[in-house]
Amino acid sequence: MKTTLDGFYPTHPGEVLKDELEERGISQRKFAESIGMGYSVLNEILNGKRPVTTTSALMFEAALDIPADSLLKLQMKYNMHTARKDNALVEKLKQIRRVAAIL
Repeated sequence: MKTTLDGFYPTHPGEVLKDELEERGISQRKFAESIGMGYSVLNEILNGKRPVTTTSALMFEAALDIPADSLLKLQMKYNMHTARKDNALVEKLKQIRRVAAIL
C-alpha cells in the first residue's frame, strides 16, 4: 500500500478479506471452492485487481460473517479515492465546473 500526499491510502476490500482468510488459516483455493467462486476471480479480488460486487460481498458475508455493506462502502471509498487521483478525470471535472459556473 502506498501512502498518498494527504496521508490516506485507499484500502481495497480485498486486502481485508485476504487478511481474514490468512488469519483463519483458510487457503484461497479451498475458500473459492467452498463458496462456488472461481479461484482466479477470488484471487483478483484479494489482490485488488477486481472490485467487490454486491453479489460477492453477500457471498463473503455468508461465509465469513463480514457485513456486506461494510465491504461495499470500503469498495466505494477505494473507487472514489482512485478516481480523484486520475488526472484525466480531474481535468474533465474542472472543465465541467467551468461550464456549470456560467449556466
